[in-house]
Amino acid sequence: MTYEAPHKAVILARGLGSRMRKEAEGVALNDEQSKAAEAGVKAMISVGRPFLDHVITALADANFTDVCLVIGPEHDMIRDYYDTVDKQRVTISYAVQEEPLGTANAVLAAEEFAGDDRVLVINSDNYYPAEALESLATVPGSALVGFTREGMLTKSNIAPERLAAFALATADEQGNLAELVEKPDQDAIERLGQDAVISMNCWLCSPAIFDAARAIPKSARGEYEITDAVRRAIDDGDPYFVVKADVGVLDLSNRGDIASVVEALGDREARL
Repeated sequence: MTYEAPHKAVILARGLGSRMRKEAEGVALNDEQSKAAEAGVKAMISVGRPFLDHVITALADANFTDVCLVIGPEHDMIRDYYDTVDKQRVTISYAVQEEPLGTANAVLAAEEFAGDDRVLVINSDNYYPAEALESLATVPGSALVGFTREGMLTKSNIAPERLAAFALATADEQGNLAELVEKPDQDAIERLGQDAVISMNCWLCSPAIFDAARAIPKSARGEYEITDAVRRAIDDGDPYFVVKADVGVLDLSNRGDIASVVEALGDREARL
């Protein structure tokens, strides 16, 4: 099947934010930040503007102009803000994931939004540079953006010891995803080799992802995982091309990340 250049993005913003709720020693938040942190809504942490504004700005810069936020039924903070904020470059809609049953289940909530189009699927607590997202424009099918270790070590705010726990991906001779290892141990890191890239949950998914998400069982964590859905989609005949990006992703998982995100974003303007 031939697809148009992708323009739809699904942002997974349903997480419980358990790590963000926890106090962090030596980290003082302002009132606005505290409100979002205590609610566990990481994406709405203020870094001058809500962090999610910067995530969406990068999407718009990369020509992803139709955005769907997957939220929980209790996430009025997100709805109230995006229903009223000025938007000139993007349209924003919502899909409700009734229960926090995992990332694949969250993607299913956006099936109507996706329709027959491919959708970019990303986390709400990660800032993906526009140049990485733009690299997906010429991919004909499904894809994964794989971030180089050097790019992540030098251009992200993630400490090397934390980075070591992130999923690693390898490509076959055609450039398609061959292996995806989550939380790799040292043996796996050595086996996968220097060409392995880091997965930061930046996926371009064809509609095949929805049948795959319905077909998978729960993981050991008791959730439906997007990585399992991608593996199932590949097994069912929908390969995922690995697009390498030599850039860093900003991570806003806990309160200790806020200062480094503010520093990395600097005076970057958010334009929705």
